[in-house]
Amino acid sequence: MSVFDFNAEAKEERKNAKCTFTLFRSNETTATPEHPILVLDNREKQWEHHSKGVFTNPVRETAFEFEDEDGRTHSADILKIDARFVKLLKWLGENKINVRLSGSNEADGYAVYKIREIAFGGGTKLSAEDGFLQYMIGRLQASSAPAEEVSEEEAAEDGDDMKLTSLQSITDFMTCAGGTLPDNIRLWARRNLAVANSHEVSPEERRHAQRALSIMMNIQWKSNYFEAIDPEEARRILDEELYGMERVKQRIIETIIQINRTHTLPAYGILLIGPAGTGKSQIAYAVARILKLPWTTLDMSSINDPEQLTGSSRVYANAKPGIIMEAFSLSGQSNLVFIINELDKAASGKGNGNPADVLLTLLDNLGFTDNYMECMIPTGGVYPIATANDRSKISAPLMSRFAVIDIPDYTEEEKKIIFSKFALPKVLKRMSMREEECEILPEALDEVISRYSDTSGIRNLEQAAEHIAANALYQIEVNHVNKVVFDKEMVRELLG
Repeated sequence: MSVFDFNAEAKEERKNAKCTFTLFRSNETTATPEHPILVLDNREKQWEHHSKGVFTNPVRETAFEFEDEDGRTHSADILKIDARFVKLLKWLGENKINVRLSGSNEADGYAVYKIREIAFGGGTKLSAEDGFLQYMIGRLQASSAPAEEVSEEEAAEDGDDMKLTSLQSITDFMTCAGGTLPDNIRLWARRNLAVANSHEVSPEERRHAQRALSIMMNIQWKSNYFEAIDPEEARRILDEELYGMERVKQRIIETIIQINRTHTLPAYGILLIGPAGTGKSQIAYAVARILKLPWTTLDMSSINDPEQLTGSSRVYANAKPGIIMEAFSLSGQSNLVFIINELDKAASGKGNGNPADVLLTLLDNLGFTDNYMECMIPTGGVYPIATANDRSKISAPLMSRFAVIDIPDYTEEEKKIIFSKFALPKVLKRMSMREEECEILPEALDEVISRYSDTSGIRNLEQAAEHIAANALYQIEVNHVNKVVFDKEMVRELLG
């Protein structure tokens, strides 16, 4: 029989083989006996909690071949598989990877909730990367079920016939988890894998393709579904971080309530406009903390060329991704808070275009294209929070992308409370000092406030608190006093 005939016969056998398993769709982030990765038939034998062996017949008649303590083998059909793990199990079977299962015998079968690679019997090493299996399982559990409805027949069929022999870990990742990626990124990855492995392109092109793949595959592309957020916890965080600002807090809580109803981010981000030092950035960080999302900052005052945001073309030897793509890469996921500082300085470019125009594509949630990556990046999970000092310098198109919140300056009474109840206690705690070691008399507090009455915000007050606390610590350590009480004259002399 020729090799061609043998392969044709094998394919026909696989086509006619019976598929033993059904699929179930899950978005659970942790596997348990109640929410397993797969379920094995245990009607003939109750399997041990920890069982070792290999997956067999991975194309359609998928099973697991157990090895007992006496070296005998037993086989059990797979009855159900979480749709996210079908390709991973198929890959494990095709490569005869030895694994250990952790599972529990339940009424409907042996529920497997953990799979680990083990080294015995001369089995194939999983991948070029150590810990690849645990990385893959973690990524799959953090992902959503494949967007397309995959039937058992489709799941059992051979995947894409890509004959790639290098870039092994990226190739293995695509084999096992490609279905969890957004469609356009999956297609992009296939093209770049082909370039990275081609001998018909220059070494420079292969290097850029591999670098781009490494960046893209290490980002967890999450769904845009957001879990409900506790409004009371959100309010506690806001009160902890911000004094007063009731209108601002109310607007943020309204946003939280909206997320809880729709389970998606609002169509518009938040633009905070107010004098310098009024806590605009602090509000942005508090929102990121409430949303439980990583955050990144874009300082528009330092960006004067759109290419800084969009990256440079791969035709250049020193090409690299832009700041926005690097932010996704550093956060490791597609859902994050973009804190855009000094939005009012985004409209000034230096002949190569306007950085503000790039921001519009990011803010529209239609997707952002990086020149280096050469791929449209989904931005549905990005929540922008911008800050600005001067409303008049922000273009109308940019302004229309935000829900605008004006941040007024603090009154003198508010500044007194912020200094005595927030700024000074925070500094003392950081210096490991007790509050009774540094006392500010009312007249001294009035002197601090009046000294900075012509400046906006509270940044100068925070610096004054730092100066006063440091002086108190110096006197305690050098002069061996138990406490320092600051009066008006002492503050005036200290702050100069």
